[in-house]
Amino acid sequence: MKQAVVLYPGAGVGHVRPMTELANVFLKHGYDITMVLVEPPFKLADSGTTAIEHIAASNPSISFHFLPSIHAPDFAGSGKHPFLLMLQLLHYYNEQFEAFLRAIDQKSLHSVVLGMFCIDATNICMNIGVPVYTFLAGSASCLSALTQLPALISGRHTGLKELGDTPLDFVGVPPMPASHLIKELLEHPEDEMCKAMMNIWKRNTQTMGVLLNTFESLESRAVQSLRGPLCLPERILPPIYCVGPLVGKGAKDEDKVERNECLKWLDVQPDHSVVFFCLGSKGMHLAEHLKEIAVGLERSGQRFLWSVRTPAEATARRKT
Repeated sequence: MKQAVVLYPGAGVGHVRPMTELANVFLKHGYDITMVLVEPPFKLADSGTTAIEHIAASNPSISFHFLPSIHAPDFAGSGKHPFLLMLQLLHYYNEQFEAFLRAIDQKSLHSVVLGMFCIDATNICMNIGVPVYTFLAGSASCLSALTQLPALISGRHTGLKELGDTPLDFVGVPPMPASHLIKELLEHPEDEMCKAMMNIWKRNTQTMGVLLNTFESLESRAVQSLRGPLCLPERILPPIYCVGPLVGKGAKDEDKVERNECLKWLDVQPDHSVVFFCLGSKGMHLAEHLKEIAVGLERSGQRFLWSVRTPAEATARRKT
């Protein structure tokens, strides 16, 4: 009997796409893969819906299963932050997710891999008795810093905002100005968003292991910090597995696809000589930040390929 792995990325193409690349790795190792998705209580943008449909159509070896729709509260009329609403939605789907797992032959169910925001389903997996792991599409450096962050916040009567550009020291990660953190993490420790984010990062390291989309020679200091006792002295972190880089195959029939000038340039560069810099599907920065990044890349002296999105202020101007 083939062993089955269930992947649960949550909602949104930004979580489904990297989890699909992980699914293809499991397929190569002979596992049956089921990707569990949820229906959002609001209509996704056409581009997001089309992208998920395209992912499913392009990966016939993966079984995609949508959990039954639930009667969710009026999210559109809520004044809560969208991030908190998404966590609430995934919590509501826990009952359907548990029913789906229990319907699988337990002898064939090898493990469950949760996306970073589906971590509320950890207890369900443990109650059933199936091994549960976390998958993070981000870097080991990010996980290391955010795992250590609660210790910096603990005991403070105010948030980190007052520290301004004061460098924060994290084990395994170069010092970084406090102001460079996600703005919600700079708020008062009792702020709802700050507490929710801190809880998410804590729960992500309470499974049986964390799968990271990185490779050890790229982030050796950060990976070792997560595996050592100094990152989080009060408790032992689960095993860290570097499973990256997870990269899509691209077009199947390259002869019929017009190649971008960037790819033509990349083809003629020496092997292992180009740095690829991309901030994800939603990564937009102010123009001044883009200029700083550009200067840093240029001064590095390395060949680089940079995926740049329209600066945030330009997008806002177009909407107005």
